[in-house]
Amino acid sequence: MISRRGFVRGAAAAVVGVATAPLVAAPLAKIRALGVMRIAVYRDFAPWAAEREGKLVGIDVDLGKLIASKLGVRGEAIQYIADESVDDDLRNMVWRGSLLGQAPGDVMMHVPYDRVLGQRNDRAVLVAPYYRESFAMVCNRATTDCEVPPPQLKGKKLVAELDSIPDFYLSGSFGGVLRPSVTNRLSGEAAVAAVAAGEADAAVATRAQVEAGIKAAGDRLNLRKGPLPAMTSPGWNVGMAVRDDSRDLGDEIERVMEGLAKSGELAGVFAAHGVEYRPPLLT
Repeated sequence: MISRRGFVRGAAAAVVGVATAPLVAAPLAKIRALGVMRIAVYRDFAPWAAEREGKLVGIDVDLGKLIASKLGVRGEAIQYIADESVDDDLRNMVWRGSLLGQAPGDVMMHVPYDRVLGQRNDRAVLVAPYYRESFAMVCNRATTDCEVPPPQLKGKKLVAELDSIPDFYLSGSFGGVLRPSVTNRLSGEAAVAAVAAGEADAAVATRAQVEAGIKAAGDRLNLRKGPLPAMTSPGWNVGMAVRDDSRDLGDEIERVMEGLAKSGELAGVFAAHGVEYRPPLLT
């Protein structure tokens, strides 16, 4: 299981969006009566959710609002700071609210869709897996051949998010030969942007972060097409979560998501942010 904190660490910011709607997550009938569904998203987590010019945008924001519209209500995206584990995030964002007084959402976006995680969090129900995430390498097209074996990048300027799986991969794999070449940023988005700005030659981040960064940078960046040797993570499914007494909401979200996948609307949400839609691998 990949935790949210496994690849996003070091982002510290004030809590925003304290709830003005219900103080607990709402089942479907209550959501429809109120006319609004609260969508819990991670703060500073582009391309999934981030503030741009005072507006909250991203894949999870757009997808959550699209789901809400299909349910006949308004979607309201609320930002939450990532805690120490996804278990803590489920508590804060789904069933209890944070210790700082922020109320939970009705649905939480971007939950690792993992059976063990679901079993040990009985107050939350994991639903509607909607993406298959993994890690990828991106290179400065002018300075670096992205297809060489990674140890040959020794001496290049490499960058990854601080204390993340990509950071551990670059610093610890291949006998640590790349460790002196690695510097850090506070997010995967910032690591990719450093390559685009010419501050680094290559970065490893999530595939969504890499693809979104390539869209923003144009032809300055090149995605590695081959696999990442020695990368221990094969990828993971991303889904949603609702409170245990909101299973009817979860069931309806799954019905809506099935329709969005069939119609192509789901892929369209991803494409709008420069990310290729990859369906989850279900077993």
